[in-house]
Amino acid sequence: MKKSKKIITCALAGCMTAALFTGCSGSDNKDNSGNADTSNVKSIYFLNFKPEVAEKYEAIAKKYKEETGIEVKVKTAASNEYEKTLTSEIAKSDPPTIFQINGPVGYQNWKDYCADIKDSELYNMLTDENKSLVVTDGDGVYGIPYAIEGYGIIYNDEIMQKYFNTDGAKAKSVDEIKNFDTLRLVVEDMQDKKDELGIEGVFGSTSLKSGDDWRWQTHLANIPLYYEFKENASDDDVIINCLNAKEIQFKYAENYKNIFDLYTNNSCTEKTLLGGKTVDESMSEFAVGKCAMIQNGNWGWSQINGVSGNVTKAENIKFLPIYTGIEGEENQGICIGTENYFSINSNVDEATQKASLDFLAWLFSSDYGKDQVTNQLDFITPFKTFSEDEQPSDPLAREVLNWKEKESGNLKNPVWMFTAFPSDKFKTDFGASLLEYVQGQKDWSDVVEDAKASWKTEREASAQ
Repeated sequence: MKKSKKIITCALAGCMTAALFTGCSGSDNKDNSGNADTSNVKSIYFLNFKPEVAEKYEAIAKKYKEETGIEVKVKTAASNEYEKTLTSEIAKSDPPTIFQINGPVGYQNWKDYCADIKDSELYNMLTDENKSLVVTDGDGVYGIPYAIEGYGIIYNDEIMQKYFNTDGAKAKSVDEIKNFDTLRLVVEDMQDKKDELGIEGVFGSTSLKSGDDWRWQTHLANIPLYYEFKENASDDDVIINCLNAKEIQFKYAENYKNIFDLYTNNSCTEKTLLGGKTVDESMSEFAVGKCAMIQNGNWGWSQINGVSGNVTKAENIKFLPIYTGIEGEENQGICIGTENYFSINSNVDEATQKASLDFLAWLFSSDYGKDQVTNQLDFITPFKTFSEDEQPSDPLAREVLNWKEKESGNLKNPVWMFTAFPSDKFKTDFGASLLEYVQGQKDWSDVVEDAKASWKTEREASAQ
């Protein structure tokens, strides 16, 4: 997407009269402390990124109005439609006052709308460790992370234990699966024994329907590119290296192919049908016991738990790292990071900006707000207002916390650096190539060359 242009300006002769733009005259009233006076703000507008928690945010908004009198309008974008929805909504006379950006690339797209919030209470609530995650530009802070997440291969330990007790099992416990070679042996043996195990395939369907392919063109792609950009660099530099890369070698493309082929060759669904499969369908397959493994993140718990006919017990849901055959992967954990950043619309008046930040500070510091964040939104937060006991108790969130604790010595959890991929178009193009590959319409070498060409083209376009 091309850089957005500011569309809200104050005319000399007058300005827009919508309630959200009462500060258009250029002078906001201040309270005794010198902050913008929010007493006349009647409403704020939050454009939500996560469809799975839309109703929960609406309940939170209702409670906030009861406590403060300020209405929080919540609108939720459809899955994979956030940028499109934000583009439409930001142009209206009552635009979002709180919206989300997808890391540094997202900031470049929306920088004309992002207020500097380095002096906000919300920023000061971050732990010192997590302040390094904020989106910055010079001395300013323009995006604040609000949820730490992790993803890997989710597995049903009940099915795995059943496999380990079969004759000729290639491993006797999950602890023996520490690299791709062992994972492949186990998976292929499980696929051969699928009837005995009572499953239709080892893996849930690789959802390659357009809009539902983000697990592969984004999350899975993170693994080989993480290792490419990590060479001769620290973890702190990986995202910067990715952001500055005009080209990629796709040096570990064969490693990507290793795990992608393992998914599609040992699945509930034939390759020719993957173009019609959605994430919800694949998560349902896992929930009802049709498969033993599925690649996804801790947010997938709500999808598993909410499926009608779910037979997968919470205590049996675990994470395994995504192994691809890269040297040294025995010391690799699951991928942990964030792509969730709150930004405040700089084109609304200061009072409304302050009121929007007040809502977010309340959400992550009040007793009610923290309870909702932990037990309803299921966020692992980066804020020091939360104690260890106030983090989510669902099985996948606990797994993320466990893997985070393991990150000492040689074990490393790959960081999320896909937020620095050149554009959404790069990811969409890569997803389309993957579908052509599994359908036999494109050789793997062509997938690799197309990805390299798309990266270069999209990076050049973003620099213009």
